[in-house]
Amino acid sequence: MRRILIIGAGQAGLQLALSLQSEGYDVTVMSARTPDEIRGGRIMSTQCMFWPQLQLERDRGLNLWEEQAPKIVAQRLTVAGPPGQEALQFVGRWDDFAQSVDQRVKMAGWLELFESRGGNVVYHGVMTSDLEGLASLYDLTLIAAGKGELVELFDRDASRSPYDRPQRHLSCIYLHGMSPRPDYPEPHVRITATPGVGELFFMPGYTNTGPCDILLWEAVPGGPFDVWSDRPSPSGHLARTLEMMRQYAPWEYELTVGAEPTDARCTLYGGYAPVVRHPVGRLSGSVNVLGMGDVLVANDPVTGQGSNNAARCAAIYCDEIVRHGDRPFDAEWMQRTFDAFWDYVRHPTAYTNMMLGPLPEHVQKVLGVAAQNEAVAYRFAYGYANPHDFENWIMDPAKTDAYLASVST
Repeated sequence: MRRILIIGAGQAGLQLALSLQSEGYDVTVMSARTPDEIRGGRIMSTQCMFWPQLQLERDRGLNLWEEQAPKIVAQRLTVAGPPGQEALQFVGRWDDFAQSVDQRVKMAGWLELFESRGGNVVYHGVMTSDLEGLASLYDLTLIAAGKGELVELFDRDASRSPYDRPQRHLSCIYLHGMSPRPDYPEPHVRITATPGVGELFFMPGYTNTGPCDILLWEAVPGGPFDVWSDRPSPSGHLARTLEMMRQYAPWEYELTVGAEPTDARCTLYGGYAPVVRHPVGRLSGSVNVLGMGDVLVANDPVTGQGSNNAARCAAIYCDEIVRHGDRPFDAEWMQRTFDAFWDYVRHPTAYTNMMLGPLPEHVQKVLGVAAQNEAVAYRFAYGYANPHDFENWIMDPAKTDAYLASVST
């Protein structure tokens, strides 16, 4: 039986661990925190997962919260211009539902599931200096811890990383008690984009205390949304959020004014430069480790792709590991395995990087038409769940023009 070590207990690492476990592999997971520490810790992300990736979890019996979590059916985009006034808006309904389960709930539950199925978990942080000795004990070692010094094992791929600094400063809070939109009460993602300033996201979610709403500010650095450097408490965050909504998204204010924070650790602040890294970490001439998930591809959350990329990475890696049989997991195999993941993740990466900059004229045209044409609104929303489709139209001005011409006749 092949022995595999996975360092990190997030979406990518635990999904892969549980998948390999079900395939009969001897898997060890190293986690810096216990399930109880994760459950009682700070929120980690917004994690809206679309139906193709939810199906990956379902196929492995990992959809433990599917019945409790709200089923998100559509995506609304409102473009403000000038700030505080609606320039346009549209709703794109999805083919199937998305869901957002608080990673405190999910990762704690998955760790417990892995252990209950006989998996070995070591609750201890790992330093780079520990790694060579550890990796030599296993047939394959994967690094799935996207924060901390282990990331430095993997060199930045400048050819695939157009930004060298954060393009948004992020501020997130989980809330109870928000009101649904009277004109569209079904659970759906709502995005308000203020050109040159940033974005405001809402999505229904599920946390330790039940269904909730997740709110994310994406602030262009130095702009009017970039007011979170003091990292306020949950109550302070909500008060500031309401002030900002009055000015920049008054249509959201009335829906939020009766809300309250879900818990004492329901806020998250930060920002990072989007990056793609080379996949093989070389510890010595003979010992290599393979990165995965956001260790290797960290997109800005402005397009909601992070947890989806992680889930897809875990599924692709599992298939490649099983297909490889008893052959050695050498550096060439590691590169090929990442290349298979890159074939998927290059699409959301390119789209996300485009949406972080000033909106290209052809994309502005798409949004304007989508506000009048349900087919275009549908296709725009569809791409968030199936980002490979963006290459067929919205990533190229000529293809965009051809598509818009085809739907206007």
